[in-house]
Amino acid sequence: QLQLVESGGGLVQPGGSLRLSCAASGFTLDDYTLGWFRQAPGKEREGVSCISRSGGDTNYADSVKGRFTISRDNAKNTVYLSMNSLKPEDTAVYYCARRWRPCDSRWNNFGSWGQGTQVTVSS
Repeated sequence: QLQLVESGGGLVQPGGSLRLSCAASGFTLDDYTLGWFRQAPGKEREGVSCISRSGGDTNYADSVKGRFTISRDNAKNTVYLSMNSLKPEDTAVYYCARRWRPCDSRWNNFGSWGQGTQVTVSS
């Protein structure tokens, strides 16, 4: 069964850190570009970051540049999102997804969405 499963979310204080994981099953992760997205209550889903198949190319939304880092371990079939200096506006459900196209500044053509993991930044 083909699926992506996110984990690692939780409640964290402003300025804190979290690392999200996205584990793939039913397919080989290194065949795809992987992306992280988020959706806050009442807002549309937005792209956060993507990483190329080899991990050599990455892209970040302006709102998270310098604070978030995407990485992947193809041997473990897992992609990660390390989040530092978290802000209340980072509160959202975070999703991972895949696509064939390379990682670039466009956020379309992603699919095979996971169920999401909740990140709440609050004091």
